[in-house]
Amino acid sequence: MRYGDAIGGYFELELADRGGFPHDDGYCVNSGRNALELILSTLADISRLWIPYYTCEVILEPLEKLEIPYSFYHINRNLELRDDINLKKGEYLLLTNYFGIKDRYVEKMASRYGKQLIVDNSQAFFCEPVDGIKTFYSPRKFVGVPDGGIAIIPDNEIDMSVYEQDCSFDRCSHLLKRIDRGATEGYSDFKNNSLLLKNQPVRRMSRLTTALLRSIDFELIKTHRLRNLKYLHENLGDKNKLRCVRESLDSVCPMVYPFISPQDSKTGLCIA
Repeated sequence: MRYGDAIGGYFELELADRGGFPHDDGYCVNSGRNALELILSTLADISRLWIPYYTCEVILEPLEKLEIPYSFYHINRNLELRDDINLKKGEYLLLTNYFGIKDRYVEKMASRYGKQLIVDNSQAFFCEPVDGIKTFYSPRKFVGVPDGGIAIIPDNEIDMSVYEQDCSFDRCSHLLKRIDRGATEGYSDFKNNSLLLKNQPVRRMSRLTTALLRSIDFELIKTHRLRNLKYLHENLGDKNKLRCVRESLDSVCPMVYPFISPQDSKTGLCIA
């Protein structure tokens, strides 16, 4: 019997337990940004974090909460550092695995920066962390869960019992409405529920999100995504001005197929 279960009453959602999910040996918290906050909280010597201009603004949340100074850096058209950054003692570099297609580049930069590197794998859920490198994930960018984040923090032991456990039931309306009414009618709920994650304290991943993740056939999802990726590249590859997109064919499982049209040079994302 699970915590809080009662005898009788009514039936529960029947979620299959497949025994785990990717990176569940990491520290499972209530959002990707809070996974980054947990990582940053272990860095007693941090004096500055270098972050890319091209990133989600929620990355700033934990930095401002922890009052950590930060500087921005530019990336080039290959989605890599435009300029060389020489880190001083106490400085760290946040590197984004853009669209989940920069797996090899992450490994290269890990060799260079070592433990001064933090990898943002929120767009690369299936990418394994590099040994010894702090990394975080955001599963809701890949599967239908209301929240959740995972922090990989080598060489640290964190007592997660000091953190409250989150509850997610009131952030699931978009997931349930999509089944009954379709994605269009659920989209406003999705936006509203996403806003509820703003400025939340670090909490342990909810039982609901954990159960949902444990019920998912991730190998099937990976197969579908890679099939879609191959189809998109076969039909769009020769028109794509973003040349580094070919790296996606060597990546574990990208989040999207990034596309820049030769006609107007506008960037689009073809969801895989």
